[in-house]
Amino acid sequence: MTNTIDEIGDADLILVIGSNTTEQHPLVATRIFEAVDKGARLYVIDPRRIRLTDFAHGYAPIEPGTNLAMFNAMIHVILEEGLQDQKFIDERTTSFEVMKASVADCTPEWAEPITKVPAEVIRDFARTYATSDKAMILYTMGVTQHVTATRSICALANLAMLTGHVGRPSTGINPLRGQNNVQGSGDMATLPDYLPGYQRPEWPTTWERFSKVWGDYSSLRGKVMSEMFDLIDAGTMKAMYIVGENPVLSDPDQNHTIHALKKLPFLVVQDLFLTETAEYADVVLPASSWLEKDGTYTNTERRVQLIRKVIEPVGNSKPDWIILNELMQRMGLDVDYKSTSEIMDEINLLVPTYAGITHERIQEVGIQWPCPDKNHPGTPILHVGQFRRHGGKGLFTINNFDFEGERTSEEFPFIMTTGRVTHQYHTGTMTRKVWTLHREYPHGFVEINEKDAKAMGIKEHQMIRITSARGSITATAVITDRINEKTIFVPFHFAESPVNRLTGQHLDPLIKIPELKVTAVRIEVEK
Repeated sequence: MTNTIDEIGDADLILVIGSNTTEQHPLVATRIFEAVDKGARLYVIDPRRIRLTDFAHGYAPIEPGTNLAMFNAMIHVILEEGLQDQKFIDERTTSFEVMKASVADCTPEWAEPITKVPAEVIRDFARTYATSDKAMILYTMGVTQHVTATRSICALANLAMLTGHVGRPSTGINPLRGQNNVQGSGDMATLPDYLPGYQRPEWPTTWERFSKVWGDYSSLRGKVMSEMFDLIDAGTMKAMYIVGENPVLSDPDQNHTIHALKKLPFLVVQDLFLTETAEYADVVLPASSWLEKDGTYTNTERRVQLIRKVIEPVGNSKPDWIILNELMQRMGLDVDYKSTSEIMDEINLLVPTYAGITHERIQEVGIQWPCPDKNHPGTPILHVGQFRRHGGKGLFTINNFDFEGERTSEEFPFIMTTGRVTHQYHTGTMTRKVWTLHREYPHGFVEINEKDAKAMGIKEHQMIRITSARGSITATAVITDRINEKTIFVPFHFAESPVNRLTGQHLDPLIKIPELKVTAVRIEVEK
């Protein structure tokens, strides 16, 4: 997040895109309701009429996979009507004219047949966003799990810079992370092309900094998970070490994932329980839960928070950092970390944005990075005064829309989108073992529009077969008026209805994220 969670409550406009906030980020949702109670306007872009739409002043029931077209059309309207913040543009950005020319033909009338959002609704969204004093954008995987993910985020950056909604309280672009330490794990380089602190391994400054502590190291960039499974299938990758991940359920094209794991010569899985993925492992390392370890999490607003061990590790399980420490020692590396605080000391040396964040300083309240030294209070709002890029100016970009990825056809006439429900979490590794949560959502289901259900003779709770070009699953029907026609929704928590057996390997060309939100399928009553 460029801004903080608390600032949501003081915004004049909150634009929520592809985020079922009340179900997946309920505490953030309370800030949204707080703002609405104070008079803020709430606008929502989503193919499902999620609970937030009951309180929204504007709703765009967008066709899955067409976010970028709507964003560009909103930018077109703002420019056409002269609603941009020209002073901000002139003083703090570059490449404005090039971006402006790129959206010259992106009228709301052009976008309407693509997005299925009426042109006047697009105009209303654009005008309201541009004319609000403090407007915040909140988004999640409904924007990023698409082949146009990178361009969509860049278009949102264009939108924010165009209107001056960045670098001030209650503004900015604010991704709501899907798990408690997604931000922190990215900061610490669970990315194939960075070292901690988003430092490229081939940069001379990175080498100079890290080699003093680590010695010699490889500066080769790694592969993302989808690429890894292709390398396994090709016989190139011989071993894999999976930590806290369950790709058999969470990755696209399940049959391909399982096929690759069966071919893999050596697989190690480190997790709390024997997951669907761990069943293919040669070695399983039992890890400890959050109650059994200490360390830090970095949450969605970049706040580094201390966690404290409550109980000793159960059975033979160990905290992740101890397992990794022992593995490195057995591989002959000269490491011997004694505590998570000692690891944080090393982070302070190597990651400039974390340099001033120590365990001693976050005993009571966490600190938001960047925090360059131990006297720095942290940074609640990013890009105040200047942007964090070379030259200090924000870069407008060209993000052209085209139909990419999977399209519907006569054989597969429905769009399937995926997501989560309130009472289950990710692949259910933990939550499906809790009987009270299981009681609320014991099995998978498929949401289908009531008009589609009537036309196909589908009844409530009837077993439905869903088929894509890659496979087939069954789930019970939930008939509703809260989803677009010719669109269905299936959650991905349930091994008995593994939705990612259906999803494909259409990837964003830059960051390689799979398009889990758009899959062409057909549905029929299970015989």
